[in-house]
Amino acid sequence: MASTGSARMPLWVWTWQVLAIVVVAIHTILGSSFPIAAAESIALVGTVFAAVYHAEVVAHRVGEPFGSLVLAVAVTTIEVALIVSMMASGGGDAAGLARDTVFAAVMIVCNGIVGLCLLAGGLRHREQVFQLQGAQAALSVIIPLTTLTMVLPNVTFTTPGPSFSSSQLVFVAVVSLTLYGSFLFVQTVRHRDYFLPERSEGEEAHALRPPNKLVVLSAGLLFISLVLVVALAKVLTPTLELVIERAGAPRSFVGIVIAGLVLLPEGLASYRAANANRLQTSMNLALGSVLATIGLTIPAVAGVSILFHIPLTLGLDAKEELLLALTLVVSLLTVGTGRTTVLQGIVHLVVFVTFLFLSLVP
Repeated sequence: MASTGSARMPLWVWTWQVLAIVVVAIHTILGSSFPIAAAESIALVGTVFAAVYHAEVVAHRVGEPFGSLVLAVAVTTIEVALIVSMMASGGGDAAGLARDTVFAAVMIVCNGIVGLCLLAGGLRHREQVFQLQGAQAALSVIIPLTTLTMVLPNVTFTTPGPSFSSSQLVFVAVVSLTLYGSFLFVQTVRHRDYFLPERSEGEEAHALRPPNKLVVLSAGLLFISLVLVVALAKVLTPTLELVIERAGAPRSFVGIVIAGLVLLPEGLASYRAANANRLQTSMNLALGSVLATIGLTIPAVAGVSILFHIPLTLGLDAKEELLLALTLVVSLLTVGTGRTTVLQGIVHLVVFVTFLFLSLVP
């Protein structure tokens, strides 16, 4: 990948984004077919690489922790738009769509992305370090956010089933925004040093910062890239549903696939940072994205549910609650010392593979 310190944007970045626009337009005109779906898949991968390039340009210019925050909030905002649009379109599975997507995103990030980053970083650098205070601050918010939004509905009595009443939805939405807003204040203002690397490492430590013109252009194209990622994921959904149905997997697995596609830019950026021995940036991306996913998605879907009278199921079943509890405990142990090896990466990946297996074979 081209250096982000270059004053010019590589040709391949433009090429993939233009190709993605053309493929989406062809799908709109001609409809879905196997060749078009294949082209959409290829365009999706290329657009993910383009999005990561733009995110790294912006992140390199603004520095940590703002750089990680740019991609986390951007990806989550687009993800929220996708969930809300699918909720508004209705369907029998709309009630649990937000819950399935948010839970899948938490498991993908906390176990899949974190596990892969720790394994890759450990294999290449043996042992890596990050700021203990920053990771603990993030987890101290993730734990109540996940519990209040996806476990608490199972034990309330105002409404039957794993759901909240309207007043409870409003309360949980306010609490989610409060917790996420408080974390952002600590991350970017009050205790920003908790989220900064302890020492300058990696190939980008001494690279020239990109010029302002390129940064502004990349910021705009980052948003366009993320919109294209979601658009491609959405038009690929019917094909994915057909493939999953023929494979005999549960229909809810579609949500996992879509969440994975949307999180690809963030996952790739986090992996590159860990592989370059910048684990602090990688952890900022991963944990920040989980907080943004819950802190922004739950208030948004709660508002849509109340305004348009769309049923909303947020409570997890017993199997998912156990996997969530296991993930939180393992995450606490991982960040407990501020140092990681390949062992933590393997453990997280085992939990992630277990989540995927039980999703296919419940």
